[in-house]
Amino acid sequence: MKNHIKEIRTEKGLFQQELADICEVSRQTVNAIENNKYDPTLELAFKLAAALDTTVDNLFIYE
Repeated sequence: MKNHIKEIRTEKGLFQQELADICEVSRQTVNAIENNKYDPTLELAFKLAAALDTTVDNLFIYE
C-alpha cells in the first residue's frame, strides 16, 4: 500500500516528530509508514488522517 503522507505532511509544515507526537507513535513509525515499510493499523490511519486534516482515502493508495 502506498501513501501520500510525506507530501501532505510537508505541505502542512509538519516534521515527522510533530506528526508522531500528535498520533502518539514514534518518529520511526511515521518514517516507516512514509517509506512504505509498514502499514499502519486502522486506528493509526484515522489518527494520521485527522492530524493532517484529510481522509484515509486521500492518504492511502491500494495497489
